[in-house]
Amino acid sequence: MTDNTILDRLDGLKLKYEEIGQQMTDPEVISDMKRFVALNKEYKELQPLVEASEKYRTAVANLQEAKDLLATEKDDEMREMARGEISDLEPRIATLEEDIKLLLIPKDPQDARNAILEIRGGTGGDEAAIFAGDLLRMYAKYIERKGWRMEVNSMSEGAAGGFKEVVLKVTGDGVYGTMKYESGVHRVQRVPQTETQGRVHTSAASVAVLPEAEEFDIDLRMEDIRKDTFCASGPGGQSVNTTYSAIRLTHIPTGIVVQCQDQKSQLKNFDKALEELRTRIFNLEYQKYLDEISARRKTLVSTGDRSAKIRTYNYPQGRITDHRINYTVYNLSAFMDGDIQDVIDNLIVAENAERLKESEL
Repeated sequence: MTDNTILDRLDGLKLKYEEIGQQMTDPEVISDMKRFVALNKEYKELQPLVEASEKYRTAVANLQEAKDLLATEKDDEMREMARGEISDLEPRIATLEEDIKLLLIPKDPQDARNAILEIRGGTGGDEAAIFAGDLLRMYAKYIERKGWRMEVNSMSEGAAGGFKEVVLKVTGDGVYGTMKYESGVHRVQRVPQTETQGRVHTSAASVAVLPEAEEFDIDLRMEDIRKDTFCASGPGGQSVNTTYSAIRLTHIPTGIVVQCQDQKSQLKNFDKALEELRTRIFNLEYQKYLDEISARRKTLVSTGDRSAKIRTYNYPQGRITDHRINYTVYNLSAFMDGDIQDVIDNLIVAENAERLKESEL
């Protein structure tokens, strides 16, 4: 890792970081909001790498000093002190090297974004809708643990409980980079509430996690959008069912349709629907990026692929199995209460291993 090529690369990135910092103070850049936002994002992405490389250089310099001291010093006490410093610094440098390797790998440019989370009941009828509701509760508890915030954009309730479909917006630090591994088909094996014979059934719900588009990502023309209003349905008080506050937007060039009925205000619903529409259009391009990665290496993110069975929830055995990394635990009750960080951490480690292999750092 200490070869000149890597060190030159770190020097180049530090120089770039300092140049971006200078550009962000330029009044001309500040007045161009789109450019300023892009530079600010790049600056924040480079910051951890610059900080890690400074720690690394300092540690390497201290190690060399300690080795020089050990080679030249006659005093036994000083030599022992140098040996102690060497034994402390060598593993710390090895850890820093691994951290820098990961930081040098090009990240998914969308990881820092908020996300749109969509859960749909799949095969299994009423039981699939009930399971979709269970997944919503699981994610709501996980989101609460992370200190993130979620808002419902739209929902369609199942006849026997749960949801046929629910669309949420999740906001917080690095939401998409964490939640993206949840995209795919979630399969449940259990005795449904509607089953009288006590037989175990298999049902499924699909989850899609999309990085939220920012205002400057997509140039939406209002003449390309058809707006329809309708009465909202479901919980929310008397005014929900009596006023035309719900919004449906259709993007004519792509045929994408979104709707929002969460707010009593038509204007607020319109703003939320427009955000979701922008995100879905943005994700048409983003999917091309994911397909490009998949062509080069195995990836654990299956945004848009509703056929990929990623996880099984087996209630009779109390078992959770993630099929992508052969991860199995027997803590289903805690898992459904939002304790899902361990499986996400394991997926991130596996994804990073693939990225390291591809980069050959």
